[in-house]
Amino acid sequence: MRPSPWAIGIAGLCVGAFSLAAQSTPASSTPAAEPAQLGALARANLAKPRPKPPFDLTGTWMHGGGPNNGFRFTPPPGIKLTAAAQVEFDKSEQARKAGKVYRDDIGQCWPAGLPVIMTRVWPIAMIQGPTAIFMISGFMNSVRIVYLDGRKHTDPDLVVRSFNGESIGHWEGDTLVVDTTGFVDDHHWIDNGIPGSDALHIVERMKLINNGATLEIEYTFSDPKSWEGEWKSTKRWRRVEDTDITEASCLPDLNAHMPSTSSSVNVR
Repeated sequence: MRPSPWAIGIAGLCVGAFSLAAQSTPASSTPAAEPAQLGALARANLAKPRPKPPFDLTGTWMHGGGPNNGFRFTPPPGIKLTAAAQVEFDKSEQARKAGKVYRDDIGQCWPAGLPVIMTRVWPIAMIQGPTAIFMISGFMNSVRIVYLDGRKHTDPDLVVRSFNGESIGHWEGDTLVVDTTGFVDDHHWIDNGIPGSDALHIVERMKLINNGATLEIEYTFSDPKSWEGEWKSTKRWRRVEDTDITEASCLPDLNAHMPSTSSSVNVR
């Protein structure tokens, strides 16, 4: 079957258009411009010369526990909560006195979020490179990234907010200072009944002590939507050489038998 003159004409127009486009767009011999911010694992970023860091966190770490090293991030006495946060705290206290659990979001498989994710009773694997530290928790396999490549925080209107926030680190002598913002403002808790909002700001000062066997982090917290001023807390982790993290998933249907996730005792 012979093609119609109309089809032949359309084909000719297409060929002509592609030909003109090819002639008007000469091949460029210059490489594409480098993006404003290279990815942390971009080869060009990894290859940039940088001073040798004072220490390397690569390893597996467990929250140490012990005196003055509890797993909670309880604000010190005297911290004044905002009116909205006070409502949540009062409800939490009422539930506690009644032997119930208030908003057990972690038990319902919501992410623990920073800072709580750092003190779960599961190990944390840390892999440090020249441009970032990747932290993978054995609890829910939560991933946290601390960028070390000199980038600034993403514009607050553009940042993809998350439970662990956007962490930017820099070195001050023998201390790694990590500044974290960009948090979600729902289902995110600092402590029992104390919410973290999208205005939460956490600064961590990380040091290795005891010949590298202990990681010490001093936290400074501020969140004008939940409390006035700022407060500090110091935690310690021990390096463990005989364990690894494993794949972990939080499945609500498998947690139904746990008292903390039962609707009869979980107050909302």
